[in-house]
Amino acid sequence: MDMTDWIRIVADIERFYYSFDAFIILHGTDTMSYTASALSFMLQNLGKSVIVTGSQVPIAEVRNDGIENFLGALTIAGHFVIPEVTLYFNNKLFRGNRCVKLDAMDFDAFSSPNMPPLVKVGVDIEVNWPEVLRPNAIEPFRAIKEMNANVATLRLFPGISPAAVRAFLAPPIQGIVLETFGAGNAPDARPEILEALAEASGRGMVIVNVTQCQRGNVSDLYATARGLTKAKVVPGRDMTSECALTKLSYLLCRGYSPDKCRDMLGRSLRGELTVVQSHSRPIYYSSQGRSHTFTQFVSRQILDET
Repeated sequence: MDMTDWIRIVADIERFYYSFDAFIILHGTDTMSYTASALSFMLQNLGKSVIVTGSQVPIAEVRNDGIENFLGALTIAGHFVIPEVTLYFNNKLFRGNRCVKLDAMDFDAFSSPNMPPLVKVGVDIEVNWPEVLRPNAIEPFRAIKEMNANVATLRLFPGISPAAVRAFLAPPIQGIVLETFGAGNAPDARPEILEALAEASGRGMVIVNVTQCQRGNVSDLYATARGLTKAKVVPGRDMTSECALTKLSYLLCRGYSPDKCRDMLGRSLRGELTVVQSHSRPIYYSSQGRSHTFTQFVSRQILDET
């Protein structure tokens, strides 16, 4: 599976878009979260359900999870209009660009760490309608049949050398997903690494910062994270690494300037990141709870005053 396969899937959906009410894509599990994320950006103004599913055990085996996953996807596609790219696995329907594969051996292989499932299938089928994306305007469906392959993921680790970082940032790479520690932190005792990132940003490379943790988000609360922001590294907030990579590839292929790409990386285009709502009082809300984000807000206010 590579980007040419994503383009072929998108082209097939475009060809038959007005002939069917929904689409189910049978896919291998190892790269399924990448495909679901990529399709979410490549299919614009989607008005029909697109569900990606598969199985841990081949459907030809006597004991398998493929039949249940396929029938579950068919049931949802036939009864509900959920106009976005989703991933169905083990009785749960997730937003496609929020998914990660967490388990190589268990049937409960996929999860959406920073967002609850859109649908849970049990005795009843429970649809989380408030979380389902709804179009804000009536616009014709459009398929983007192009992606930029000059993107990569760089996972930081203790002791990584500046030379290794510089080599990774060399042309023809145009975009990097930087997987950092905790809430978006990089080694603060290695100024050469920040300098290498700043130099790459200066020559037009787009770099987005995501956490190595399964749950949580990237913020510039800590000094080390703010150093990355000064180097024009975009905080990826709670995007998954798979989503950040495919979103970066999508934006770079659109012909946007580096600054435009950086701006759009921080925006929610297909529900891929949590939008923090502002209020008259200095309190922020998220789907993960109020106390955590309020504590971050107060801490940042204290740091700014000092």
